[in-house]
Amino acid sequence: MAAGWIETVTGSFEDKKRWRQYKARKQDLPQNYRTAIDGLERYFMYAGAIVKGDVMMQMMEDLLDLIEQAASDAAPIRDIVGDDPVEFAEAFLLNYEDGRWVNKERKRLGDSIDKAVRES
Repeated sequence: MAAGWIETVTGSFEDKKRWRQYKARKQDLPQNYRTAIDGLERYFMYAGAIVKGDVMMQMMEDLLDLIEQAASDAAPIRDIVGDDPVEFAEAFLLNYEDGRWVNKERKRLGDSIDKAVRES
């Protein structure tokens, strides 16, 4: 029971474990791929607005899988992200829409309008 309360305050222990594993795997990448994933990670943290820890972890692990495969194949970074890294990042984020905070706000707005209609 105490673990449930603590996780409510601090976040999922499983997500924290996954994050540490992700960071360790990332450290094993060649520097140029690590630099690329660091940039994408930062963009996702600020622009992605994903609030569900499990969704964020799945997204980061999927990104790491992609980058690790590219590194293994010695694929140029531009072959991964293309000429517009923002376009790549935004397209990548679309796969994880269910974890974005804006979806919560969209639902909240819809619920408010539905309530207003019922009240009239």
